Amino acid sequence: MKIEIAGPGCPRCKATEKNVEEAIKELGIDAEVTKLTNVAEFAEKGVMFTPAVIIDGKVRLSGRIPTVDEIKEVLSSS
Repeated sequence: MKIEIAGPGCPRCKATEKNVEEAIKELGIDAEVTKLTNVAEFAEKGVMFTPAVIIDGKVRLSGRIPTVDEIKEVLSSS
């Protein structure tokens, strides 16, 4: 599973990344997490609002800091 955190590197983006890492740890899944900070690059992927969580190429969460439980729910359904 490939997870991308899209955003300019602001505190909200860092909080999202932390929550994603925690959700992965709690679920015990194997995932590659990368950060996208280039606006043109994440806009090309369809991100309109940051922070955003992109899972396997699909924007799944966007525009706010998702909770660990929300991320776990999305990861479980992916």
